[in-house]
Amino acid sequence: MALNYIWSGFFLVGFLAAMVQWIFLGDNEIFKKIIDGTFDSARVAVMDIALPLAGIMTLWLGLMNVGEKAGAIGWLAKIIGPFFARIFPGVPREHPANGHMVMNFSANMLGLDNAATPLGLKAMESLQELNPNKDEATDAQIMFLVIQTSGLTVIPLSIMAQRSLLGAADPTDIFIPCLIATFIATLVAIVAVGLRQRIKLLDPVVLAWLGGTTAACAGLVYYFANYLNKAEIELVSKVSANLILFSIIVTFIVAAMRKKVNVYEAFIEGAKGGIQTSLTIIPYLVGMLVAISVVRNSGVLGMIVGAVNWLMRLWGLDTAWTDALPTALMKPLSGSGSKAMTLDIMKTHGVDSFAGRLASIMQGAADTTFYIIALYFGSVGIRKTRYAVGYGLLADVAGMVASVFVAYLFFG
Repeated sequence: MALNYIWSGFFLVGFLAAMVQWIFLGDNEIFKKIIDGTFDSARVAVMDIALPLAGIMTLWLGLMNVGEKAGAIGWLAKIIGPFFARIFPGVPREHPANGHMVMNFSANMLGLDNAATPLGLKAMESLQELNPNKDEATDAQIMFLVIQTSGLTVIPLSIMAQRSLLGAADPTDIFIPCLIATFIATLVAIVAVGLRQRIKLLDPVVLAWLGGTTAACAGLVYYFANYLNKAEIELVSKVSANLILFSIIVTFIVAAMRKKVNVYEAFIEGAKGGIQTSLTIIPYLVGMLVAISVVRNSGVLGMIVGAVNWLMRLWGLDTAWTDALPTALMKPLSGSGSKAMTLDIMKTHGVDSFAGRLASIMQGAADTTFYIIALYFGSVGIRKTRYAVGYGLLADVAGMVASVFVAYLFFG
């Protein structure tokens, strides 16, 4: 029911905002802008997302099948099994879903969005196999999705590339702040959902994995900050992510050949589901992106930013961070929309301004909750999302708040 109210609310709020602008501000173009936006968003959902995703899905589902035949996915499941058995108690230790989730999380951390999406859809499909009530999300699916919305990214490659193209003095100066903010969002996501699901978070294995991940992130931050200059950071970021991903593909193929698997036939067998998955998600994508378009084009976000600015000034508080607020508001709704907002902020205020840097950190601190819910749950036909939306937005808020504090710490 949560998505029902939210989806309907987007249209109603957008209509009210448009009426205000038409009646009180004399904007006679507002309704045309909204309707044009709905048509454009419907086109984007099909032509720019679902259909291109079909090719990517076909490729990665084929490669994942090769990995499964080679035993690599099962091996990953065994390695991560002790930890996942505790935060995903409904998933058997050696179930392929564990390996699929590891692959997805790894691609996300490396900033490889094109690979992460099909891997995530495969993971959701595997989790759906364990779902006794096919139209309602399980605890494991909600935990997986909320971790997705926290957007844990170790290498924010696309953000650094955008800053470089706009002439930033040091495009990589947001690397460490991004890592800190996104890690906090992910930690909040795991802890919050864990408490909701009554997971024993003080278990030694959970503490060891979370503590080890924290130590690894801290070590990475220390190494990048103290031993690499900006050119070296850019080089490592560009090479490492794609090298690791390509190495995984080659490993799958070599392992499959050692097991005397017909690699090409295994690829074709897995790839056949790519088109069907992409067609399945089209109604969900169209519905969500059109509703988001109504909110964006009706001026609701601008009204919220104006209200927050007014309150900050009324209370005598610093308003420097509010210039980046459009990115924070757009991020849970639309990845392309938040990217456009970030670029606009960097162009308006300067790529090396406080607002420009903060918007960049926000862009890398969380992910697009409503898009992810429509995409991942839609791919397996889940309609009852339970508490997934609320906790996904909580992860987004944690990432945005952390971004503000980290930005003041590094650049304030």
